Amino acid sequence: MDFYRQRRIVVTGGAGFLGSKVVATLKERGCTELFVPRSVDYDLTKEQSIIRMYETFRPDIVIHLAAVVGGIGANRENPGKYFYDNLMMGTQLIEYGRLYGIEKFVAIGTVCSYPKHCPVPFKEESLWDGYPEETNAPYGLAKKMMLVQSQAYRDQYGFNAIFLMPVNLYGPGDNFDLSTSHVIPALIRKCLEAKRSGLREIAVWGDGSASREFLYVTDAATGIVLATEQYNGCLPVNLGTGQEVTIKELVKKIKELTGFEGLVLWDKDKPNGQPRRALDISKANQLFGFIATTPLEVGLAQTINWYRANT
Repeated sequence: MDFYRQRRIVVTGGAGFLGSKVVATLKERGCTELFVPRSVDYDLTKEQSIIRMYETFRPDIVIHLAAVVGGIGANRENPGKYFYDNLMMGTQLIEYGRLYGIEKFVAIGTVCSYPKHCPVPFKEESLWDGYPEETNAPYGLAKKMMLVQSQAYRDQYGFNAIFLMPVNLYGPGDNFDLSTSHVIPALIRKCLEAKRSGLREIAVWGDGSASREFLYVTDAATGIVLATEQYNGCLPVNLGTGQEVTIKELVKKIKELTGFEGLVLWDKDKPNGQPRRALDISKANQLFGFIATTPLEVGLAQTINWYRANT
């Protein structure tokens, strides 16, 4: 409660999948001066919209969650848009945050910024040891520039900006549009629709050998809020569970939880994406006490239940 007294907080993307959970967590922890600029009113890729946002809300802290993002297919189809929109939002929000003298900027990056062939578990120190996986690179690099800018502004201007890198998120309220969704909501939708329609098979991209790590969205929100309250350092910090699972194992879990008993056809002409993905999560625990608490099976079941109830 003391932290939020007389502090005004803006959450960009605060009406979205992750943002709505961050907003709810902030309210639970006593934040009352909380503002969410809606995209219909504030196009954060445009300089004048950003200026108007700062003039209107006069924040002390900005938590920047807004992003233009999708799964592998969407990244392949929109590399220029994903690079430009995310770069413009981050760069201008940080610059005008400095000019308006805000107390703190919380930049939310992405695990897609890591090198394609990064030793597992990914340590923050490995972030610059190679080029990201090609399908995610424009998005990942645009987000990564917020880290460069944050560190440069800290050095030159004493600007307090932190940079967090969540792993793949999932949970109730996720994006289930098959053209833009990530792997968990896509698999849940495919399995449930196949079951309802009596289909005997579903198609899944790649060969199932790639691995991922998944963080339940409310856990991610908790980590972001804890960092907002407690972390003021220059180094990037991973947010995750530290638990690696292959796509083949993930498909098996989702089939069991949805009750789909049909076949899985692996479309090996489609990309796997990054070969492996799992984070070293020790810094988040050491620096601001974050530990994810939702097991994957529990989070998947809750996500499936939400989708069933809302379709």
